[in-house]
Amino acid sequence: MKFEHEQRLRVRYAETDQMGVVYYANYLTWFEVGRVEYCRAIGVLYDEMEKAAKCFLAVVEANCRYHEPLTYDTEFVIRTRLTHFKGVFLAFDYRLLNLDGSGPLAVGWTKHIVVGQNGKPKKIPHPYAGLLKSGTPAFGSEVEQV
Repeated sequence: MKFEHEQRLRVRYAETDQMGVVYYANYLTWFEVGRVEYCRAIGVLYDEMEKAAKCFLAVVEANCRYHEPLTYDTEFVIRTRLTHFKGVFLAFDYRLLNLDGSGPLAVGWTKHIVVGQNGKPKKIPHPYAGLLKSGTPAFGSEVEQV
């Protein structure tokens, strides 16, 4: 089975619109939270990779399908998994769920191209590429295998 990382979040007041519902663009921010925490769980720290390897994950496409509205102070879980990694291309899937695992509240994906400081495609060097390919959690109890 593919490794999935779960991150628990709570809707903040600033993330809602005048109707008290989460503003649609905030879901993409939560996707980023899920992606960063997924990478952290397998031992890839974004800022370290950017500084040491001079690699950046540029989002080239994003999609979100909204199933149920989220409102202020609601707690939920975002499940993130890497679905594709080849050369300079990566893709992640996201599922926002109720705390009991029911839902989905929203589902989506992002596609990324790895670029160097010059903005041109660049392969992720070892050890980051190996960690991403393995998708194996580095920090035991902080993550869940599903």
